Amino acid sequence: MLDRVESDQVEMAGRITRPASLLEAMRERTKALHVTAERTGIVAELLRGRGTVQSYALLLRSLLPVYEALEAELERHAASPVTGLIVRPELHRSAALRADLAQLDATDLPLLPEAIVYLNAIREAGSGSGHPLLAHAYTRYLGDLSGGQIIKKILARTLALPPEALSFYEFPEISDIPRFKDDYRVALEQAGAAMAEHDAVIEEAAIAFQLNITLSQALQQAAGLAG
Repeated sequence: MLDRVESDQVEMAGRITRPASLLEAMRERTKALHVTAERTGIVAELLRGRGTVQSYALLLRSLLPVYEALEAELERHAASPVTGLIVRPELHRSAALRADLAQLDATDLPLLPEAIVYLNAIREAGSGSGHPLLAHAYTRYLGDLSGGQIIKKILARTLALPPEALSFYEFPEISDIPRFKDDYRVALEQAGAAMAEHDAVIEEAAIAFQLNITLSQALQQAAGLAG
């Protein structure tokens, strides 16, 4: 009888701590950070049409090792019943970033320390179960599929960049981006339902946003665009 009571208590505790929606919990946790990310740093400069080709190239240079780390860690956990649910090779950005940097003749730009901190955080997220990678995939890939499409249009207009230099924002293997985003959100929810480390993953989403903000602000300074 005591075992049954303890079992029920554990089950009830799981129900209490498990969010109804991992996606909604991450969105709520990062709401304020999302606003900050759009209003500060190099991202804000680009959105306002005040970026330069050099600053954009610096951004790509910093993002390349971040995506290389994220994609390597996701692939390492591809067989996981949790993390494996959100592994989508058609989202991979590393090759596109390398192509854009070559197009801009910017492959030898220096790597900022903030980018190294970011990629190391992703490697740490990939250690153990790898479940915190859900937060980084949520932050980067859904951002690329949403706000990234807006940035692409602004860059094409304000910097007169050709399509060949904007492949980072192109997803040739995804024919219907809105539908894909819906499917990816479902996969994130399914992963959330299959794991137990909800608080850690939700907090990792906040960490991912803060890493992006810190990098963006450092890039703004490095490009000499800080007001």
